[in-house]
Amino acid sequence: MVLAPGSAPVASTTRRCDEWREALRHDFVALDVAPDRRRGGAFSGSVHSATLGHLQVSEVVSVPQVCRRTRQLAGRDDGRFLQVGMLTRGAAVLEQDGRRAVLHPGHLVVYETSRPFTWSLSADWALQVFTWPRESIDLTSGESAAVTAHRFDGRAGLGRIVAGVLRGLLDVPALSPAGATRLADEAGGLVVTLTGELAGPEAVATGGGTRARADLRGRVERYISEHLADPELGPQTVAAAHFVSVRQLHRLFAATGESVAGRIRRERLTAARRHLADPRLADVPVGQVARSHGFTDAAGFSRAFRRAYGVSPSDLRAALVSGKQG
Repeated sequence: MVLAPGSAPVASTTRRCDEWREALRHDFVALDVAPDRRRGGAFSGSVHSATLGHLQVSEVVSVPQVCRRTRQLAGRDDGRFLQVGMLTRGAAVLEQDGRRAVLHPGHLVVYETSRPFTWSLSADWALQVFTWPRESIDLTSGESAAVTAHRFDGRAGLGRIVAGVLRGLLDVPALSPAGATRLADEAGGLVVTLTGELAGPEAVATGGGTRARADLRGRVERYISEHLADPELGPQTVAAAHFVSVRQLHRLFAATGESVAGRIRRERLTAARRHLADPRLADVPVGQVARSHGFTDAAGFSRAFRRAYGVSPSDLRAALVSGKQG
């Protein structure tokens, strides 16, 4: 399967198992398909797929069967994708990485095509499948292996929000290529957020609490403190300086309860407040104080300062100077 930048929906419908196997290979990856012979009756199946940037959205409908991505098939092609399956009719079981997720309508499950998996689908079923190139999803190999074949409830909590967004992708109006790519990324980010709920925010931020992630956060925090005067300092520049993506940087800070931009703003305001409170620097104009701590707009600095401390920079300085003189 090759994900195009964007395309109109394409449908494949068949009543032959060999054609069905080829349709699944074309839209997804190579699979061994074994229909449930106990059912009797004619075989039937249909796939409707469209691409949204680098994301493929699909609706799959068929009869009881087992679809296996064997180790041989996974090693034979370069189909490295992360997929989310959302069952809308029937019943199913997804097995991967030693786990088994039992699904009913409204449930979601995450799986990867680069490793063996098995779908066991019973009754006449319908499945919505969302497929991203693996490299576009911000999960390490270890993080991914910990969240595959877990059942998420798309009818409650965060799962309900994610499921609603994914369903909406099946009926998206025409978008520019840039808009489609951004939407595909945002949807992938929501999936990452959902999987993070399995282990809690600290695991998302530190990759399970590994020393490497903790050390990285320490280096990032030092970098921020040392570059507060740079007006270009922001999530993008911090991420680039540490050779990580912006999304990875945000996840690194998730457990702190403070965004990267919020951390930068707080440290700048703290440093500016110390500057304003120093009587030796009383003659330095407030605008210059703002610029020396990375604020490019004096009015914006004053508003942010008042929100943080309940007083304007000028009034704080006047009160501190008056208090020292008294």
